[in-house]
Amino acid sequence: MLTVLGISYTWYYNIQYFKTAETPSLIHFFNEAASNFAGKSFGADLTVVCLTFFAFLIPESIRLKIKYWWILIPLTFLVAIAFSFPLFLYMREITLEKKQKN
Repeated sequence: MLTVLGISYTWYYNIQYFKTAETPSLIHFFNEAASNFAGKSFGADLTVVCLTFFAFLIPESIRLKIKYWWILIPLTFLVAIAFSFPLFLYMREITLEKKQKN
């Protein structure tokens, strides 16, 4: 459920940006996001969150032998970490449940 919320909530605003921007493009999107200290603060925060997520995701996925874990890395950048992190937690829980049954 959090994965659905993550993609819906973030992409609602992404779509609004691209519908209303004078020159909608990824370059302008990132330029506008970094145009003031508030946007830079969110960018810095998300950078640390992503790095922390990957530092946990990679070794935990290898340790538990989670299938297709690597797809979460590009999905983090293509969709949102608000989507990929809850999806990872779901994948991790499913894997742990399967191992517990065996």
